[in-house]
Amino acid sequence: MAVHEVERHAMTRALELAARGPRGANPQVGAVILSPAGEILAEGWHHGAGTPHAEIDALSKLQGDAARGATAVVTLEPCNHTGRTGPCSLALIDAGISRVIYALDDPGVVSGGGAERLRSAGVEVEAGEQADGARALISDWLTAQRLGRPHITVKWAQSLDGRAAAADGSSQWITGSAARADVHRRRAAADAIIVGTGTVLADDPALTARDGDTLYEHQPIPVVIGSRETPTDAAVRRHPHEALFYAAGDLQSVIADLHERGIQSAFIEGGPTLASSFIAAGLADRVLAYVAPVLLGGGRLALTEIGVPTISAARRLAVEEWVPLGADMLAIATFEDNESDHNEGVR
Repeated sequence: MAVHEVERHAMTRALELAARGPRGANPQVGAVILSPAGEILAEGWHHGAGTPHAEIDALSKLQGDAARGATAVVTLEPCNHTGRTGPCSLALIDAGISRVIYALDDPGVVSGGGAERLRSAGVEVEAGEQADGARALISDWLTAQRLGRPHITVKWAQSLDGRAAAADGSSQWITGSAARADVHRRRAAADAIIVGTGTVLADDPALTARDGDTLYEHQPIPVVIGSRETPTDAAVRRHPHEALFYAAGDLQSVIADLHERGIQSAFIEGGPTLASSFIAAGLADRVLAYVAPVLLGGGRLALTEIGVPTISAARRLAVEEWVPLGADMLAIATFEDNESDHNEGVR
């Protein structure tokens, strides 16, 4: 059965509602309940981990049998498992919903399968309505589900001869203002920004995302990795978000903890040592390499040891785009060999 125009409008509204929810361990999801006549009976969205899912949030605003025979329009397939909350597919069945329209399939092995459960109970189900819009809204969450960890971007700035700093360690600024502005825009799109204690002690970065002197509305959570103590007056301690500190050691454990905290995307800006460690550990999905038309010479390379003993073991990337930024050039490339299929949903 085709999706009606009023249901399309309801999905547009559901996507707007979903965007109100916080980014985190759970996806942003919105729901609209329509009467058999096409009138909106209730709306809801997911307010964060541990709170009712969007469908339950909407149903909770109805009394008695008000949902019987109604249509539920949801941006993600109703879940089919009991986690911190019960399965939404069962709640919709119990409420008497007769038709469900959703945008995207739930990718979780555990949480997926809600559509099949609904159909088995006699509920009419339509999938794929405005799937592109729903996918764009929760693309980072979907990627984190596929990888089983946050999507990780490693960024560095380098001279044309591959140096990250001059012989005396100075590096501000290798690239020009257009490149630096681009970095801040990309920081603002990330959930976390990660550096090592060496960078904190050498540069005292604020780790904020700025448009000139103005902070972007969204700020990445600052993360510092290393065994050395961060000074009490360090700029990172004045960040809008409380910084997370991890001792030097197993990067896998750090990333697992960030994933548990709901971090979907991380931006590595910690200098050659940290950048190389993430790449060597197979924890880099994308590279942003800002290349300036200057020569520095010396030994301060943009990357150090990444576990490549011979040319046959070279880490090869696919360049997605070359972006001119004033006199500089940005290479955006991906490590396609790092992706895995960890699809355990967390809704």
